[in-house]
Amino acid sequence: MVPAALSLAMTGHGPHHSDIGGYTTLFEMKRGKELLLRWCDLSAFTPMMRTHEGNRPGDNWQFDGDTQTIAHFARMTSVFTTLKPYIKQAVAQNASSGLPVMRPLFLHYEDDARTYHLKYQYLFGQDLLVAPVYEQGRSDWTLYLPEDNWVNLWTGKTHRGGDVTVDAPLGKPPVFYRADSQWATLFGSLQHL
Repeated sequence: MVPAALSLAMTGHGPHHSDIGGYTTLFEMKRGKELLLRWCDLSAFTPMMRTHEGNRPGDNWQFDGDTQTIAHFARMTSVFTTLKPYIKQAVAQNASSGLPVMRPLFLHYEDDARTYHLKYQYLFGQDLLVAPVYEQGRSDWTLYLPEDNWVNLWTGKTHRGGDVTVDAPLGKPPVFYRADSQWATLFGSLQHL
């Protein structure tokens, strides 16, 4: 989903999303619980967060599959709604300037050659860096931070840049914010959700 979103962004399609869990089930492919929860984590950091039961609902794990899944969706929806003023500002910026809401890192770090090769992490607006976990069974994740002062959204730990490996349990996808962001207080409040 992320490479497609970044490609769309660079062709002028600023606000976009994907159905949480996808839509099409073909050829014995089935959406399991972990995939649905990770997709929910990702969607909380996109311009729109919505589910879809898919074209074969009985074959796929659903948002109401058990109490843990319902609680996960409730928490990540709280994250998404807490970000509403930030998301609205990013969407308004897209409307006025054409800058996409989900952005390749090189749009703001053009002198960093490494950012031109990152296909699975993005900036959500200018101030949030998101690196979704897309491998099954992972509880940590390694990502690249361009040189800047970054704060781990969930722990409050600061990083200057470079390769970092962080804990990435379900419900806490690797997300960092720029320490000098005007939205730092809002971002910091998410640590307690």
